[in-house]
Amino acid sequence: MARIVSIGAALQDVYLIDHDDFGTNSRGFFNRLELGTKVDIDKIQFSTGGGATNAATTFARNGHESIFMGCIAQDPAGEAIINALDDEGIDSSYVTYSAGAHTGYSVLLLAPNGERTILTCRGASAKFDLLNPDDLDTIYPDWLYVTTFRGNMDMLDQFFTKAKTLGAKIMFNPGNLELAHQRKLLGLLPDVDILLVNRSEAKQIVQGSTLQELIMRLKNYVPAAIITDGNQGAIANNGTEVYRLGLYEDVPVKDATGAGDAFGSGFLAAYARDKSFKDSLIFGSANSTSVVRKIGSKDGIISQNTKLHTMPIQEIR
Repeated sequence: MARIVSIGAALQDVYLIDHDDFGTNSRGFFNRLELGTKVDIDKIQFSTGGGATNAATTFARNGHESIFMGCIAQDPAGEAIINALDDEGIDSSYVTYSAGAHTGYSVLLLAPNGERTILTCRGASAKFDLLNPDDLDTIYPDWLYVTTFRGNMDMLDQFFTKAKTLGAKIMFNPGNLELAHQRKLLGLLPDVDILLVNRSEAKQIVQGSTLQELIMRLKNYVPAAIITDGNQGAIANNGTEVYRLGLYEDVPVKDATGAGDAFGSGFLAAYARDKSFKDSLIFGSANSTSVVRKIGSKDGIISQNTKLHTMPIQEIR
């Protein structure tokens, strides 16, 4: 098993669920949310989220030594996050506390089709300048799984440089604010071992219209790349193998939150167990499929003992 450090956001998620008022129309808007009215909802549900805590949960459930690094506050939401990490056996000793901000919150308006509108107040979760790259000296990780740093490219550079001096590998899932700094992002990619992006994000890094064009051009920057494409599956390239994936299963989606996190962390959870590139992609797809079946980004995360079946996957020659 590997020692994997997940770095990024930790949030308190609050789901507001209603089967009538949160129905959507053909333009993708909620039908009955009118300004100045009161809406009675069917259910409220609390969970913890943030890409890095979601990933850390996948790694822990698959037997890895899982460590989370991120920033919260000493408040009830922060306590809920620490408790959730502890319940999963995730090392939370490298969590940083902010005295000047509250723990990040997301309020999710969940539509019946599993899509959602997310209202996020990032609070302490965006305080990446409070993290200390030198903490990696005491962890000595095998892998870093890095999600968005909210555009803090200098801190990303420090973490990547420190990881490489320690011989750690990096899987990177950048966010929109990293993609907005294209030149600096390209400067970071030589340190990245596996890059995970979706189709629209890939187009912000390289030119191309088809998934195959995009994946081949990304391969000029990183040893391995994965591009997800929603219900169209994904494509992946490690330099010697290129795979086009469909969906692991075509299932009703209860909540799409965390699907990308589940795919990426599921892939790495298997890959760090020395599974093949192909089998790791299948495990990532299965993890993502399981997550969208439930409300919340963690309940559906699968373990290494989950029995998998075959899926549509084709090697491109």
